[in-house]
Amino acid sequence: METGNVKSITYFEQAGKHNTEETFKIVKIRADELKINTILVASTYGETGVKAVKFFKGYKVVVVSHVCGSREPNVQEMKTENIEEIRANGGILLTTGHAFAGIDRAIRNKLNTYEVSEIVAYTLRIFCQGIKVSAEIAMMAADAGLVRTDEEIIAIAGTSEGADTAVVLKPENSHRFFDMVIKEIICKPRL
Repeated sequence: METGNVKSITYFEQAGKHNTEETFKIVKIRADELKINTILVASTYGETGVKAVKFFKGYKVVVVSHVCGSREPNVQEMKTENIEEIRANGGILLTTGHAFAGIDRAIRNKLNTYEVSEIVAYTLRIFCQGIKVSAEIAMMAADAGLVRTDEEIIAIAGTSEGADTAVVLKPENSHRFFDMVIKEIICKPRL
């Protein structure tokens, strides 16, 4: 009988940005073990993205931001200086519509009813916010052609600000979402 590999998962006692540095450290260890070179990082205002591109020098780092107008029409939440610093440090910045939002969120906001993609998002949130965001940014990056769907990557996300969740996954395009495989949870908050 095969017993498989035993790997540990880090569970943070509290969610939040105070876990960012520890998340990056354990991600780097696991990325090196698995020979994964592509790291996705969710970043709204850019602080986490800047930290990631500096920490993961030598890796392909894709920073995925909120779509312009996410919270307020015509406003990009990521600060210009952070955009410039991400790019100056070799990071790739992706700003595009959320895979689990878009028109479905417009329907909810206008008609007060939920659509399929938001139900999927709420289902993933039963694990934690970061698991949902990790799957979402992986689809967004695959749709933009910034990650391959035949290679494992690591996606890093968080709860509100910073990073407290990381997974190893095989990304898929949004129209093939159910073919995505989350292979490992590296860390997450224990909520």
